Parts: sequence; structure tokens; C-alpha cells
Amino acid sequence: MPYEAHEAYLESAVLSADPLELIRMLYGAALEAVGNARRCLAEGDVLGRSREITRAHAILTELTLSLNHEAGGEIARNLAELYDYMQRRLLEAHVTQRDELLAEVASLLATLLEGWRNCRPAAEPAPAVEVLPERDAICADYVAQSWTG
Repeated sequence: MPYEAHEAYLESAVLSADPLELIRMLYGAALEAVGNARRCLAEGDVLGRSREITRAHAILTELTLSLNHEAGGEIARNLAELYDYMQRRLLEAHVTQRDELLAEVASLLATLLEGWRNCRPAAEPAPAVEVLPERDAICADYVAQSWTG
């Protein structure tokens, strides 16, 4: 598939996704970025490792900003703390060049992604996270950057 067609497909997928699917896409993109960072670390690609860690960190920031603390209560607080922890581990991994820190973040992201894959839309109108329409373009950018590198 040509690059432009792939970009158009990703943009369409993101813009047509429901909020739960957007969160899943962001987790998947963050997990992929951490996996790429691990590969770059093993290959000695400092620039690539930096780019991928930055990408994963930015996605975690986006996930943090999507939290609805009012409706999400304790769940939103716990997710915010976990996202912050993962961001700190990513930065530590970048500085110390330790794969086990990246592996830890990858494991946490994989667990979260699995949990979100099992989520179904709730009857309540206010989820613990919310993706605002103006943020769709930002989500599309993060997902597209992660998948097209």
C-alpha cells in the first residue's frame, strides 16, 4: 500500500473510531513505540531509541489528558499515577539505556491494552476517559506516527 493511502486509511480509522477504540489504538501505538525503542537499544540506534521513547511518552501524555477525573474517580486517579510512573520509567530507560525498564513499561502497556480490549461500552454516559472531538486529530497524529515511523 502506498504511503499516502496508508496515511488516509489510518486517519479514517481514527476519525471513525469510538472513544474506547481510540484508547485501544493509543495503547497499541505506545506499545509498538516501546517495542521499537527496545529494538533500537539492542541495535545501538541512539536516535531511533530517543524518537521511539519520545513517541511513547507523548502517547502517555495524551492518555493522561483524556482522563475524566470527575466521572472516573479512583480509576482515573490510578490510571494517571500509572501513566506518570511509566513516563518516569521511559525517561530512566533512555538515560540509563536499560532494556529491563522498557520491558517493564511494555508489560504494563500490554496488560492495560488487554484490559481495554475486554471493555464494552457502559450504560453510563460518562466514561473514566473521554476523547474530545478536538483531540481526534492529535490522536490520529500519534497513531499514524507510531505506525508509519
